[in-house]
Amino acid sequence: MKVRSSIFASLCLILEVLGIALFLRGFFPVPIKSSFSSKSKLSDLPAEPFTGSSPNSSKLPDPLFKRVVIMLIDALREDFVFGSNGRNDMPYTRHLVERGSTHSFVAKARAPTVTMPRIKALTTGSIPGFIDVVMNLNSPALLEDNLIWQAKAAGKRMVFYGDDTWIKLFPKHFMEYDGTTSFFVSDYTEVDNNVTRHLDSTLRRDDWDILILHFLGLDHIGHISGPHSSLIQPKLLEMDDILKKIHGSLILKEAEGTLPYLLVLCGDHGMSETGSHGGSSEHEVNTPLVLISPAFKRKAGMEKPSTVEQVDLAPTLALGLGLPISQNSVGRLIQPVAEEASLRDQLRFLHVNGHQLGCLLKDSTPAYEKEVGYEQFRVAEKSHGNWLKLMVEGNTSEVLTNMGKKVLKQYLEALRAMSAALSKQLGRYDMYSMVVGMVLVFQLLLLLLLAMPEALSSASLVDLPVSSALLSLPFYLLCLLLSSVHVLVCTSAESSCYFCSLSWGLVFGVVALSSALLCILVAMGARRLSLGSMSSGKSPARGGGGWSLSELDILLLVGTAGHTLSLAASSFVEEEHQVWYFLLNTLCLAVFQDVCRKYFRERRANAGQVGSLEDEDQDEMASPLADLGVTDMGSERWLALVTPLFTLVCCRLLRSFNQTGVQWAHLPDLGHWLNSSEHKVVLSVVTTMSLILIYFLVQRRCSWVSKIALALGLLGVFSYRAAVGNVMFPWQHGSRNLSKGTVEARFVYVFVLGILFTGSKDLLRSQVITTDARLKSRGLWEIYSGVVLLVSLLFRAHNLPVLCCCLLVQTLMAQFIWKKLHYDAAQTTIMHYWFGQAFFYFQGNSNSIATVDISVGFVGLETYVESLAVFLTALSTYAGPLLWAAHLVCYLSSENRSSVAVGHGCYCLALLRSVPMAAYVVLVTALRYHLFIWSVFSPKLMYESMHTLLTAAICLFFTTMEQSRSSSRL
Repeated sequence: MKVRSSIFASLCLILEVLGIALFLRGFFPVPIKSSFSSKSKLSDLPAEPFTGSSPNSSKLPDPLFKRVVIMLIDALREDFVFGSNGRNDMPYTRHLVERGSTHSFVAKARAPTVTMPRIKALTTGSIPGFIDVVMNLNSPALLEDNLIWQAKAAGKRMVFYGDDTWIKLFPKHFMEYDGTTSFFVSDYTEVDNNVTRHLDSTLRRDDWDILILHFLGLDHIGHISGPHSSLIQPKLLEMDDILKKIHGSLILKEAEGTLPYLLVLCGDHGMSETGSHGGSSEHEVNTPLVLISPAFKRKAGMEKPSTVEQVDLAPTLALGLGLPISQNSVGRLIQPVAEEASLRDQLRFLHVNGHQLGCLLKDSTPAYEKEVGYEQFRVAEKSHGNWLKLMVEGNTSEVLTNMGKKVLKQYLEALRAMSAALSKQLGRYDMYSMVVGMVLVFQLLLLLLLAMPEALSSASLVDLPVSSALLSLPFYLLCLLLSSVHVLVCTSAESSCYFCSLSWGLVFGVVALSSALLCILVAMGARRLSLGSMSSGKSPARGGGGWSLSELDILLLVGTAGHTLSLAASSFVEEEHQVWYFLLNTLCLAVFQDVCRKYFRERRANAGQVGSLEDEDQDEMASPLADLGVTDMGSERWLALVTPLFTLVCCRLLRSFNQTGVQWAHLPDLGHWLNSSEHKVVLSVVTTMSLILIYFLVQRRCSWVSKIALALGLLGVFSYRAAVGNVMFPWQHGSRNLSKGTVEARFVYVFVLGILFTGSKDLLRSQVITTDARLKSRGLWEIYSGVVLLVSLLFRAHNLPVLCCCLLVQTLMAQFIWKKLHYDAAQTTIMHYWFGQAFFYFQGNSNSIATVDISVGFVGLETYVESLAVFLTALSTYAGPLLWAAHLVCYLSSENRSSVAVGHGCYCLALLRSVPMAAYVVLVTALRYHLFIWSVFSPKLMYESMHTLLTAAICLFFTTMEQSRSSSRL
């Protein structure tokens, strides 16, 4: 069966997306959970390890605290409290830390540092999986054992105000609550006012036991303007005043002879130097934890805070309130909290904590008895029993006290070791689903490689032996074998597998697909071997009798392969932008050499070729300089010589706009300089010039209606930036009240939709009603210009020059390099792919979730709309690859190019995505037990999967265009 290259590549990419989805379902681990579905109960607690005549106590000691207030400030960094500016930013809190009855710690949060997983960690004591990053958008009810459920079951009356994620996680748990949407980051005042408006009345009442306050304003300011914004200090002072009010109210209500209160100040995560969060930089994972209670000794001065794990708060609060520890908790008691209790109570707390960790270790580790922590716990438990026996017998000597302290240290060491062992496991991977997805991805990659000679031939057709494979005996034998393996795995697996939970129809479809692909691979491999030299495979741009690789071809192949190999190192993943910057600079130099050779050395050797090139027909990718009168061949030749050098200078300049990666992301860059308040005039001028140049570059091939709409839309972009305070209007002399820019942004959206509608109408007419290639080209370009207008609205003001340089490089390369030097579709596609990858990092992105700018998801919105927010955020994040892929569609679909070029481009895109993805699924499978993949390889895998999905959509568009063109020609 012969199919076009574009159709073949599109099918391969669609199937690859399915394989990647199955792999991701198995790779993102389910957090460590006990196999017992019931919740922990006080009746299930172990008895004290005492073997004397008296009955052992199976109860917890009396609670340490009567009332608990948890003040959680979203994105509160450790240095905001403990840093050098803490005395100015949060003076009352800093005074309590230095002189009050407090215990201060630096609580380390585990990646991913986003809100919902952090709330789960604080309430369950478990380490959430990376899949919770996606679940963060729409949090389901939390069903596993947690502190909030235990408190409700014990009759504790709870009140909550703040982030509505708590309400989604714990529905019907609070006797009173008021939630605020956490995703509308443009609002950093009302989200906190909605909490504080209830505070006075709540603090006057005595009908609650636990009060939880989750403030969001600081996090929103960070997303909008970063941790060094002028808005940060006022917000911290506001939070400090609220803490002072709560503390004062608790002091007034404290009654003599009753249990003391506990006030907890903490953050769910920190904030990176760019104001976001999600990865694993120190500023993101280090959060302050300040415990305030009259039960603690008063401080004599500032002490360096010790470090604890964020998950340690859950068992500490549970034991402090007299509740059982959640079954899935990997945290350990923060011992200083209970140091004022009797030694027997302290040992009892640690024994209960150790028993819970031991049960979880038994349930998750087959060889749990060999774990160092478990052995230490058994030794400590035995020593604890001996100490209790002596104490009950009335021994009160100093030896007994020293022995008890020794047992205390043994327990602490055992808890530390068991908690570390459980944390390293992170979760149970669904290896069966991962293997099935990995096999599908590899089969498709091999299929693409075997089909390369035919796919890139002049016919652009791939001969797939589908019928012979489906009708062969090995196909049915493979289906039977793989079905038997599936039954065997699913009936013998100790843990549930996602692939086993699917219906038999879906499973058999995957089995049949894998068997068919294997038979097709064997048939194509045998055919390749029989052909020997593969004489039918010819370069699409060369009419010769075989493959011939130029120096540029070798660079493109070696560079792409080298980038794939670099993904095996975590440092290269964290700093991947350096790889693409190096490859892009090398490409510019190679193109410059090609220009010199073809325009000068070869032209002097054969002067007749000059005339032939000068007389070639001009297509719709006309030079933007033609409007200025630069049409002679000599000028274009020199412009072709300057283009790669100019591109090289542009790339070097763009690197200065946004520091990215991990190691050097904190360094100042041109973006920080432009965004500073004293340089607002410079930013305004740069923004104006960028918008004018964007209009000049984009409007050339649009209709006059789209040109007007584009001009008005870009004016609306500038008005939006002025409304939110990024730039200044020329006539603006004094300060003006800033708005959210909602009206201005919606004004731009109207013109974006109008341009997209006009382009889609022209494109549809060219495919259905008429075969006018120029109408089709205009429709494509209008759609492209609509996307550019939308991206210019979403980009930060300092990133508009990045967008401008992107369009300028596209225009110059298309006119003076790709067309004039007659690069074939494969070479052009790979270059577009390289440029798209580099511009992904030029705009400030990295392989860390922390660089995702979620604030763009709320441009023009007054309320949180999930679908629109996700779409706008994804569009802004992948603007670089998307714009270069869209330009590739316009370029390869020009009127004088055959559908062969479109097929070659689609095939090359599929191959460029399949090679790194196949290598990457093997890599993350091999490194699945290493802790650092959570913060490095897991985000990268999510980015690559999204990029593959984007490429599949582009190839589908390619295929649609090619099929429509073929139908119109017939």
